[in-house]
Amino acid sequence: MPRRRLHFKSKRSPKETGSSSYAGPSRSAPEKRIIPVRKPVQRRTSIPPKPNISLNLWSFLSNCIGKELTKIPMPVNFSEPLSMLQRLSENFEYSYVLDRAAACTNPLEQLAYVSAFVVSSYASTALRVAKPFNPLLNETYECDRTDDLGWRSVAEQVSHHPPVAAFHCESDLWYTWFDFSISTKFRGRYLQIKVNGVCHLVFRKTGYHYTWTKIPLTVHNIIVGRLWIENSGEIDIINHTTGDKCHLTFKQYSYFSSEVPRRVTGAVTDKTGKVHGIIGGTWDEFIEYAPVITDNTGSSNKHVIETGPPVQLWRVSPLPPGADKMYNFTQFAMQLNNRPEDEPNLCPTDSRLRPDQRLMEEGLWDEANAEKVRLEEKQRMRRREMALKLLGTDGADSAAAVGGSVASSTPLPAALMDTLDQTHKPLWFEKVVDEDTGLETLKFNGKYWKCKEKNDWSVCPDLY
Repeated sequence: MPRRRLHFKSKRSPKETGSSSYAGPSRSAPEKRIIPVRKPVQRRTSIPPKPNISLNLWSFLSNCIGKELTKIPMPVNFSEPLSMLQRLSENFEYSYVLDRAAACTNPLEQLAYVSAFVVSSYASTALRVAKPFNPLLNETYECDRTDDLGWRSVAEQVSHHPPVAAFHCESDLWYTWFDFSISTKFRGRYLQIKVNGVCHLVFRKTGYHYTWTKIPLTVHNIIVGRLWIENSGEIDIINHTTGDKCHLTFKQYSYFSSEVPRRVTGAVTDKTGKVHGIIGGTWDEFIEYAPVITDNTGSSNKHVIETGPPVQLWRVSPLPPGADKMYNFTQFAMQLNNRPEDEPNLCPTDSRLRPDQRLMEEGLWDEANAEKVRLEEKQRMRRREMALKLLGTDGADSAAAVGGSVASSTPLPAALMDTLDQTHKPLWFEKVVDEDTGLETLKFNGKYWKCKEKNDWSVCPDLY
């Protein structure tokens, strides 16, 4: 059966070029305090400028065509001074959109706000072509913004090969979690990054449970020209409680198209498939929502939808002055790697304590590269010791059984290392099966904040 084409009409006046803004509160007050609020902290407003060092990405990647780049050590020259775990927390820069969603009494309107939040998480990629630091196994990152934004998060690197990160974020109004692996392939002219995993979101008041997946990210002009990022693909955001769904399409760039670049479109539907609202905007600027007024099939079997005036659900914040000299970080991103001394009882595996990342931020790239090599070698030794323990209680006897010593450079059997990755247990997350999706997921076990309260991190490994 051929699909009917959708044609949209809006009640907006022909002279009107803008859109109305949300008039509600920035954050709803919860009926009962659930998350403890930290004392206000002074956060920085700038970071050291990026050194003016010429880079040639092609010279490094020319021998990596078709390879999985997550297994290839890269110098800090192609990085930004943040870890992947910190970038996960950056997804919540616009958490006020979720707070507004929590205030919605109409589940379809709430779904529209959740969709806007999902789109907002891609805004930081518009001008950020540098890669984050790959986390070490059991590396963590804590982001506590309860004093100003009302939420706190914990992330942990739970697997080395494949690289898997687990994340949990909570407020008095909602909580969210996800775990995912990243695969990166260099195709010659472009670099593609795929994220595998499911994101979960639950609103405390209603119990509404939403899920969605991530779209691929592509870095263009690897060989020649200016690097630029493209996010394209389709996302289904599902309310498993009501059956409502929002289907988002991130339009692929075309040189021959007259469409607005980075465009996002979507439709909010109920469990029967009836369209109740239209999503529109761009993933780097804004998202608006227009409720459906009439939905009819006209002549020539055309599906005609008439909408009311659009309401703006999200708009990107402007970059701070001088951001182009500071890795194009937003104000929020600059605060992610706040000095460790500003964070009380910081976990010793936190990304803020990584010496190579801190040296890079301070502009000492040669020293950072040397430190990065040391940390990666230390991680290899630690993984080797962990693998040998799988063979028996005596590390020396186990090492002799497979050849070499614990400190030997002789590679251990691939099957043994695979077993290690499969049996390794995270410190702060545990595997469960989600009832709504039937999929295995990693959920926060709550132990992290108890250890922080006691300032007892004795269970943590020595990473740095």
